[in-house]
Amino acid sequence: MALGRLVFLALVSCILAEDAKVYFVEKFEDESYTDRWVESTFKGSDAGKFKWTAGKFYNDADLDKGIQTSEDAKFYGISAKFEEAFSNEGKTLVIQFQVKHEQNIDCGGGYVKIYDSKVDQKQIHGDTPYHIMFGPDICGPGTKKVHVIFTYKGKNLLTKKDIRCKDDEFTHLYTLIVKPDNTYEVRIDGSKVESGDLEADWDFLPPKKIKDPEAKKPEDWDDKKKIDDPEDKKPEDWDKPQNIPDPDAKKPDDWDDEIDGEWEPPMIDNPDYKGEWKPKQIDNPNYKGEWIHPEIDNPEYEADDALYKYDDIGAIGFDLWQVKSGTIFDNILVTDSVEHAESFAKETFDKTKEGEKKMKDEQDEKERKEREEEEKKQKEEEAKKKAEEEDEEEEEEEEDEEGKDTEEKTEEEAKEEEKPSEETATEEEEEDKTTEEATPKDEL
Repeated sequence: MALGRLVFLALVSCILAEDAKVYFVEKFEDESYTDRWVESTFKGSDAGKFKWTAGKFYNDADLDKGIQTSEDAKFYGISAKFEEAFSNEGKTLVIQFQVKHEQNIDCGGGYVKIYDSKVDQKQIHGDTPYHIMFGPDICGPGTKKVHVIFTYKGKNLLTKKDIRCKDDEFTHLYTLIVKPDNTYEVRIDGSKVESGDLEADWDFLPPKKIKDPEAKKPEDWDDKKKIDDPEDKKPEDWDKPQNIPDPDAKKPDDWDDEIDGEWEPPMIDNPDYKGEWKPKQIDNPNYKGEWIHPEIDNPEYEADDALYKYDDIGAIGFDLWQVKSGTIFDNILVTDSVEHAESFAKETFDKTKEGEKKMKDEQDEKERKEREEEEKKQKEEEAKKKAEEEDEEEEEEEEDEEGKDTEEKTEEEAKEEEKPSEETATEEEEEDKTTEEATPKDEL
């Protein structure tokens, strides 16, 4: 039963997909995309270049190729026209594309803009008129939002809601659905994150009601819920000073009035101080409630059941500023079918996200092991160096000891050498003495 239901749903999906109108699709499968996309020259040397790449981690090296911002602190402008301009009158409009902030973006845009067919692609810049701007924008920790901006009667209207974007390194899918009943839906990675009514969530039109300029609050209107009790009187013994001289303080014995001045005891909090007296509050018998300014129909309000509609949709492009480059855009789709967009996402985004996550995890694991190996190697080298230094110190100590021993030995030998000299001198003295004794005095 479950299998039959799945087959039925698959058949319905195929039928719906066949009926879908695809206005534009770009998968950047080969370098022929350069024939369809035109880079703006408006910023001159401040314009950054896009490169064709799948990045550092991906599911398929060829299928996952997109266009990547490649230079830091640059403006980027590139666009492609549709084969045929169209109007979304009476139809659903779906804008879908992939964004991969591989560089861990700190500040920069990642949104697309929908233009009319007359746009000058070579001159696209920040002030170029557009119909819709949609996608992520990040700048520091404070700005991480999904822009949804519609142009209406020459004004760019920002959504009143805060839609959080993704800010990691992986590929994410952004989908905007605008319906002919003036409702919308924003999806990220295929899941709804916001939806509602165009008129309620953007200031397309002035308010339906305004405050009646003729109405004024009556002068005798009393909107105070509570009033002072007129019968409540302040007690006669209420007023006490907040601070009083310390009654336990005594003048120091060594205090000299002439030198130190007249002694005054220090001040302390008065235990009898009761604070400022206020009368009790009672219900105001004349209270009429909060006065509400009456409203009237706004004469400037005019309903518009075609807020969603654009008569000339003819191009799509990226007009961005990025501090740190590295964002990859891919799998861009403009269609009138939500079902086709979902099917397209399954064939592209779903496969990409699974494969690139696996590859990124493998890269991270490899880097972790290399880092640990490098740290281990560094520790071993440090330990070896320390051991060598210790060996050198030991050798120096041993040499010092040997030197001391040699010196001591030399001194002892010197002393030993001196001893025979003394004995010889003694013998010589004895010989001289014997000679003197043997020599006759008269010979002297």
